[in-house]
Amino acid sequence: MSELQVSPQTPAQTTASDEDSSSSLWLSLKKGLTRLQDWFTVQPAAVKVLVIAAAVLIPASAVYSVSLMQKQAALAQEVKNMGPADPSFAIDPKLPVVFGTGSLLGFLETHPAERITVVYKPLMWNLSERIVLIESGGKQYAYYPSDMETKIFADKAVQASWGGKLAFVPRADLDPASLSVLERLDERFGGARPQSEKDGWKAGVSGLLSATLTLGLIGFLAFQLKGQFKSMKFLEPSQVHGSLDELVGMDDIKAEVAQIKDQYERRAEYAEYGVSKPFNVMFSGPAGTGKTKLASYLAKELNLPILFHSAANLETGYVAGGSNTLSRIVNMAKRRKRCIVFLDEAQDLFMKRGGHRKFDDDTQNTLLAVLDGVRAKSDAEIIWIVASNFNSEQMQMDEAMLRRFQMKVDFRLPNRQERLAIVEHYLSQRAGKVLPDLDLAHLVEVTEGRSPADLETIVNQAGITAVQAGVMIGSDTLMQAAERVLVGNVNAHTTKERERDRRIIAIHEWGHFLVDFESERKAAEGDWDRIQAAMKTIKISLKANPRNNALGFVFHKQGANLLKTKADIEHDVRVLLGGMANEELFFGEEGTTNGAHNDISRVTRLLHHAVAEMGMYRKTRLNFGALHDSPGKDLDEETRAIMEMQSERLYGETKASLARLKPLTEHLAGKLMERGEMSLREALYEIRSFEAACHEFSSRAGLAAASDLA
Repeated sequence: MSELQVSPQTPAQTTASDEDSSSSLWLSLKKGLTRLQDWFTVQPAAVKVLVIAAAVLIPASAVYSVSLMQKQAALAQEVKNMGPADPSFAIDPKLPVVFGTGSLLGFLETHPAERITVVYKPLMWNLSERIVLIESGGKQYAYYPSDMETKIFADKAVQASWGGKLAFVPRADLDPASLSVLERLDERFGGARPQSEKDGWKAGVSGLLSATLTLGLIGFLAFQLKGQFKSMKFLEPSQVHGSLDELVGMDDIKAEVAQIKDQYERRAEYAEYGVSKPFNVMFSGPAGTGKTKLASYLAKELNLPILFHSAANLETGYVAGGSNTLSRIVNMAKRRKRCIVFLDEAQDLFMKRGGHRKFDDDTQNTLLAVLDGVRAKSDAEIIWIVASNFNSEQMQMDEAMLRRFQMKVDFRLPNRQERLAIVEHYLSQRAGKVLPDLDLAHLVEVTEGRSPADLETIVNQAGITAVQAGVMIGSDTLMQAAERVLVGNVNAHTTKERERDRRIIAIHEWGHFLVDFESERKAAEGDWDRIQAAMKTIKISLKANPRNNALGFVFHKQGANLLKTKADIEHDVRVLLGGMANEELFFGEEGTTNGAHNDISRVTRLLHHAVAEMGMYRKTRLNFGALHDSPGKDLDEETRAIMEMQSERLYGETKASLARLKPLTEHLAGKLMERGEMSLREALYEIRSFEAACHEFSSRAGLAAASDLA
């Protein structure tokens, strides 16, 4: 039997533990005070006055309450020191009780008093229900003196002969018989209460109201602080997890950030060379490329607090709504003096001013003033980073706004080597659950044109899939995750019992595939390994894809060519038209479906880009769309005619090419309907098997010889 023992801590360990706890408490207190100061800075004058008033009222009320309690305790002690009395004889039941006439002092001066009993009930600051019973001549005379008379009575009792006959009895100590008599006296004296007693309830209500208002104000401030921290909160450098070293790839972008860091840390040296403009930095590029992460890592490198705020929250829909929010941000930043302000999703702030929404122009004008080159020395150490998903090449931007940024960092999507490094980095964080010697080449090809955020999501999804299946993360798991992330959640139930729809979808999808296949086979000169490497298709499926309302899909990788030639555009158009062309070949013109709606829309955009914007198929290379704010909104007749002519030509060529492959399409459609989905390797295997069988049949029947003779 073993015993669990706790090893005693040494004095040094105890001291270190106490120091750590006190340090942590101090940091938490300092952090809370800093946030309260940030909130107070951005509030209007009325709220500031209210907060100050509450801050003064709370200790004043506390001091006042303590003083009253001390007075009450002193009063009780004084009454107690006046002499104890037997409560049972406060009202003698053997003697009749009569109401005294005249004044209390006049009665005492003209009548001998055998005993004077004062029945009282203490209030916070005085005595109430001061019924005085004077025993004289075999009777008890009852008096209810006023506040003034009570004061005179108390003063004279010190020197009067009857002062030694006084007895003070608290009402709470009376016996039941005395209480019964006293209640009848209360009823008689009901209209003659002293003013101090009448005002007693007012004091109670006032105290309760004061406490309620104080608690309500504290609750209001807590609610305001909570809401303020959600929208505008500085993140301290110690709260940032990670560093620049964790950003795999992006060496050129990290070099730009290193330049910002160097210029900020050595700004005095740069100023000697005339470089003394404020630090206004513009991050632009596709979503998910790491703009927010890089800004937080820069803050950690410079040991600066950073404020994250979405520019979308500036679009309040009210005049001066966004500008007021910006002003509050500026006040918070000025209080910090050295900090980073990061405005994310700020593409709308870069659009040209002069629109129909005045509140947008107000926000932009305020930001222009904030980012102005003329600043005080206290503002010069604030780094403003404004991030957007677009750049000046993709949208018309306000020139005045662009001039405010002396530093521009253009983010991009990772290349092949960087994608491989990013995937390996995220897999290394799960090293114990990943199969060794993974071949990631296929995954890297599939994720062409995807952001680092997409790659992280794929690896996370692979981990989820592996946990659910109870296996290690492998190539198959990663490919399943890539399909889930890039294509979406697919299901086979939508078309499971619809044979007609399944056949139409199969014919349609094989039309896309075979047009691309024929082109790649011609370029590869029949080399099947080269064909498999060049084809963009990964999988053909009859499963429905709710993401784009498709009843089937072709999972393919993005093209690696950034520049497209005229031939590339025509090939893309033929592939898109292949689905509808195959439907017409098998079911006739009246049998074509609306499943090609998305294909036709993409064909229209491609041909418009080629004809209207690039000047292809024209005698001159002109972009007439550049003459309009919205290119393509008003399509001229010549452009429309050229687009229709080229569409008809390419559709005819696609249809003729697929007509020769109709038997192969029939074979592939049957196989796809049996299996539900087929990979590229399986599709190429079926094509080779079908062509080999046809060649063998032709040779046995003598068709090959006849073809050679012809």
